[in-house]
Amino acid sequence: NSMKSYTITVNGNVYHVTVEEGIKDGAAAAAPKQAAPVSAPAPAPDAKASASAGNIEIASPVPGKIFKIEAKEGQELKRGDTVLILESMKMEIPVVAPEDGTVASIDVAVGASVESGDILATMN
Repeated sequence: NSMKSYTITVNGNVYHVTVEEGIKDGAAAAAPKQAAPVSAPAPAPDAKASASAGNIEIASPVPGKIFKIEAKEGQELKRGDTVLILESMKMEIPVVAPEDGTVASIDVAVGASVESGDILATMN
């Protein structure tokens, strides 16, 4: 296993981060299996899907802030069109439509802080 060190600056704070590469898949795969109880009822995903307006969820690829919203609800987008722009580590990162469709909802506002995996918008 190799160790790599990085220096990352976030909002003027400097962090020294060491990342170990080559972690065995078995260790990482064991945790999610334990976290998901077998007795969990199936309706949970359905409830989440009905809460969002669209069936195509656009999730944040990284933690950051919403810098600019490019698309509007009801707008037709092609795959690759920019939905919104995230600001993360002083970079602007476009978040694009994963496929052709119509914007069903924009679930965030400019200036909002988001975590990786948060749903930013939905499409149909």
